Amino acid sequence: MLDVTDFERARSHMVEMQIARRGISDRRLLESLREVPREAFVEEGFEEFAYEDSALPISEEQTISQPYIVARMIEAAGVKPLDRVLEVGAGSGYAAAVLGRMAGRVYAIERHASLAASASDRLDRLGYDNVVVRAGDGTQGWPEYAPFDAIVVSAGGPRIPDALKQQLAIGGKLVIPVGRGRASQSLVRVTRTGETDFEEEALEQVCFVPLIGEHGWQDDGEIVFEPAPWSDAEIAGLIGRCAEPLPAFDDAGFGALFDRFADAKVVLLGEATHGTTEFYQARAAITRHLIEKHGFTIVAVEADWPDAAAVDRHVRHRGPGAGGNEPPFG
Repeated sequence: MLDVTDFERARSHMVEMQIARRGISDRRLLESLREVPREAFVEEGFEEFAYEDSALPISEEQTISQPYIVARMIEAAGVKPLDRVLEVGAGSGYAAAVLGRMAGRVYAIERHASLAASASDRLDRLGYDNVVVRAGDGTQGWPEYAPFDAIVVSAGGPRIPDALKQQLAIGGKLVIPVGRGRASQSLVRVTRTGETDFEEEALEQVCFVPLIGEHGWQDDGEIVFEPAPWSDAEIAGLIGRCAEPLPAFDDAGFGALFDRFADAKVVLLGEATHGTTEFYQARAAITRHLIEKHGFTIVAVEADWPDAAAVDRHVRHRGPGAGGNEPPFG
């Protein structure tokens, strides 16, 4: 089990490598992400994976979102220090905690009563006294506390609920995943510019659990994911937004880009690194960096036996094999 110092180091590493390097620049948001202990919001047994670049499962077949997506949505909402914020889909309470560090007051709704209760207890225990969580239908918002300066919806719906738009303050922003199917959505930002006027802006492709409720998907007892096919342009755009430019293999900066895996127990460089000479050069540079800079001690290789045997003899300072010094496969 990692200790407090390990988690703090992993948290700082996450903010630098997964968040800031992808273009999130809001200083207050980055500091909030450094302060909120994500390991306290994941399921027991998943703590060591809390700062990996991925969503993680929680109870009720829900997820705690990927850290970058949490940051992207909050930054898109433009949360300010005195804002009143509504979060729909509180889950474990992690995003509400980050919002609590940034806003004046946060109201979070979770449709699963068990998740709402555990999130509320967790937030209270950790001292987030400006965050309130309740169980309910998030697609209807929380009219008693409207208007809201920002609304963040952590689930994907078939359309933007009008109830949420009407609970925005003038100048307020609503960030919500919207899609034709349940398994792929476009992240949309809605800005209220007047009593009856709204502006909509599509930000990027995302994938969230379904937004269930009166103004979302219907809960028929079985959540069936029916993804609408993505167009070639959508796929290309998603790849383009997620891709990171790499320097030359012999540049020290190349290996440093993989420091994000420094605290991992196992790093797998598999099928995605098979191919041309460049793939093998990249894999060698990554492996060398992890060994030299981060103390990795074992390299397991799935390879042709003659080649692997030659490398094994060299690493263990053994003499040539039965074939003498002949290269593998002659």
